[in-house]
Formats: sequence, structure tokens, C-alpha cells
Amino acid sequence: MEEINWGIIGCGNVTELKSGPAFNKIAHSKLVAVMRRNGTLAQDYAQRHHVPKFYSDATELINDPEINAIYVATPPSTHAQYATQAMKAGKAVYVEKPMARTYAECQEMIRVSEETGMPLFVAYYRRTLPAFLKVKTLIEDGFIGKPLTVSIRLIKPASENDWNKELQSWHVNPEIAGAGYFFDLASHQLDYLDFVFGPITEVNGIAQNLGGYYQAEDTVSAVFSFQSGIIGNGTWCFVASKGSEEDTIEITGTKGKISFSCFQHGDVILITDKGSVSFSFHNPENISHYLIQQVVNELRGDGTCVSTMNSAARTSFVLEEIVKSYYKKYN
Repeated sequence: MEEINWGIIGCGNVTELKSGPAFNKIAHSKLVAVMRRNGTLAQDYAQRHHVPKFYSDATELINDPEINAIYVATPPSTHAQYATQAMKAGKAVYVEKPMARTYAECQEMIRVSEETGMPLFVAYYRRTLPAFLKVKTLIEDGFIGKPLTVSIRLIKPASENDWNKELQSWHVNPEIAGAGYFFDLASHQLDYLDFVFGPITEVNGIAQNLGGYYQAEDTVSAVFSFQSGIIGNGTWCFVASKGSEEDTIEITGTKGKISFSCFQHGDVILITDKGSVSFSFHNPENISHYLIQQVVNELRGDGTCVSTMNSAARTSFVLEEIVKSYYKKYN
């Protein structure tokens, strides 16, 4: 492809700043159409973002001959449906994370991509952000010696909407999201660790609902190990007190450790026998910009994208393994 003409399926909140505007800021890339089931909202988005066309039907957008690449930004329950439909129509696909609602859906998406020859990418943009690349470089350059362990802690309070079933987000509806907030947030953390250390080859988890606000799990603990032998653990809780909030990933090695947050975009802290050093970074205005740039480059035959369908599917497998015992009681 010389010019990448994008269509967005599902122009909701995630596309307003995180991703949508970036498609028009990259050379040889243009956002030409958007789709939302509510045609009035689709038109509003198109007018505000200066997008030439809008649709209320996904099939019409997919079949638009001007479009050669599709960004699927709907909730996970329709990722596989729209991605496979687009690939079968000869369109490249960039899909939001997590890749799909289930690992089985991820496998079907990969099968269709291989069958049609259409590329499929997933929006794990932390693989391209400066702070996260710095962590990877510090490890590769030996600043903490041989990596030994990884620890994740993500503790958050319940939101006001969590308390009201009529206002609850689709993020806590397993039929739409695959699980609860864990799938939405831990997917970023576990995918990034896959980027740094390679595949997780062994994983076990316990998930519970301790807050009682919704059906999905709200508290999760997991242990896992990477192909290289590095051992990891994680704790996630979405119903804790506000004063208990925490967002930390800590990587320990034989000569030091690195601490950083996944969602607060704070400093990267390196601690060795020589002392502590902090590194600060700035993200692009549209946080998906660098990853979308990589997608465009690969589609034009000028580079490769670090977030692939295969790596994203591995993350979905790990997520599913961690919570599978919790969801057995609903099957």
C-alpha cells in the first residue's frame, strides 16, 4: 500500500484523543470514514474531527472502496466479528486491546489473517512509549544485572458507577469484555512484559468477587514464569479504599531493580548499589501515535510493528488462564 486510507468502526471515547487524531498526523495516512451505530453521533464525530464520511452500519464502511485499512475500536465482544469481516473484504486491520473477548476468538482472527493474507495489529501502544522503551533498554544494557523477578501491583477503588447497576460500564460485563477491569487493564501490563521478556510459559491465578458490585471478578492474584525462567507475580484489586491506590511494576535483577507505573506515566526509577536515578519522559499528544506510525510503516513495506496478532493472542491466553477457575462456575 502506498497510501493508507482508514475507516474507524466504533468512534467512541477511546478514539477522541488517544488514537483517532493520529491517523491524520502521520504521512501517507488519512482517516476517511468513521462508523457508529448511532448515526447522529457518527456525524458529530466526523464533523468535529474533519472526517469526510460517516456511517451507522459497519458493513457499509468495510465495503467502502476508498478504505484499505480498518481500525476496530468497539468493545471486545465484536472485535473478532468486525476484524474477520474486514480481512475477508481485503482490508488490513488494527484492533483495540484486548485483542478479543476470548483466546479462541483470537485464534480465529489469526486464522483469517493467515488465510486472507491481510495484516492484523493490536493496539498495545506501551510497546512504543519512551518510558517503557527506556525500561527495556536499561534491562538489555545490564543495569540491573540478570533479571530475576517481576512484580505487578494495581490497586484501585470502585467508581461511583460500579455501585449503580444501571450505570455500570461494559468493562465489568463478561459477555462484552470477556471478564472485568482485569482484562482491560492487566492486558497492558502483561503484554508489555511479553515485549520485554518474551512469552509467559506457565501461569496460575485466583480471581474472586469481593466487592459484590457486579458479576465479574474484582480481585485477582497470579503467579507466572517466562520462557527465560524469570518469575513473576501480580495483584489486582478494583474495590479497595482510595488511600490504598497503587500502580507499580517492579523488576528485580542481580545488580538492582527498576520501578515504574503502567497507567500514571510517572518516572522510571533505577536503583542499584550506586544509588537511585529517575528518568522522566513525555508522551505524544495522541498516545497511540507511535504505534499507529509503525502500523502505517509496515503496511507501506517500510518497517515492522512491534505489536502483532501473535503477541496479543499470547496476552489473551494468559489473561484467560488467570481467571478461568472463577468463570467455570458460570459455564
